[in-house]
Amino acid sequence: MVTVIIGATIVVLFVPIPSVNEMRDLVDRAGWWGPVGFIAGYAALTLAPLPKNILSIAAGILFGFVPGLVIVYCAAMIGASAAFWLGRALGRDAVEKLTGTRIAKVDALLAKRGFAAVIGVRLIPVLPFTAINYSAGLTALGWWPYFFGTMIGILPGTASFLALGAFGFELGWPAQLALAVLGGLTLIGVILAVRARRTTRSADV
Repeated sequence: MVTVIIGATIVVLFVPIPSVNEMRDLVDRAGWWGPVGFIAGYAALTLAPLPKNILSIAAGILFGFVPGLVIVYCAAMIGASAAFWLGRALGRDAVEKLTGTRIAKVDALLAKRGFAAVIGVRLIPVLPFTAINYSAGLTALGWWPYFFGTMIGILPGTASFLALGAFGFELGWPAQLALAVLGGLTLIGVILAVRARRTTRSADV
């Protein structure tokens, strides 16, 4: 992680960053390779414990809202599906070391409510997307509840981050709505986390 931060700092300080219009022109010249390359890169990065929201914002900047939403949505689903099955192949110990997540906690959360639980955790943008992907593959949760729950759950957050990229420079109502949605989802996540801790403490007592 430290290496990534140092590398990013060096790039920002010493590598000239093109303007938004220059990046959009580059994507336009790339033709269909642009979206395909972005999907492949996004899906691959989904397999690593790195923040993906920045890529979603970048997609909004480069492709616009509707095309960017389709691109990121497809990429996120590909990455989430691959991590689910890769988690089963790697095993509990490897996944816990990679993601820093305890599988037992994820299993306890997803096993009780299944499909609804997957939607719930996907709606909260601050929860680690990659850790949930790998961990879900090692729980009692079935493939189809995971897949369809992910499809539904990631849509609001993904659309909001895309809107920030596509409309953020204009600071109009789309960007304001996106910020409001992200803020609301984050607040819901905090409330649910507090309730879960209280429930756990009560059960221990």
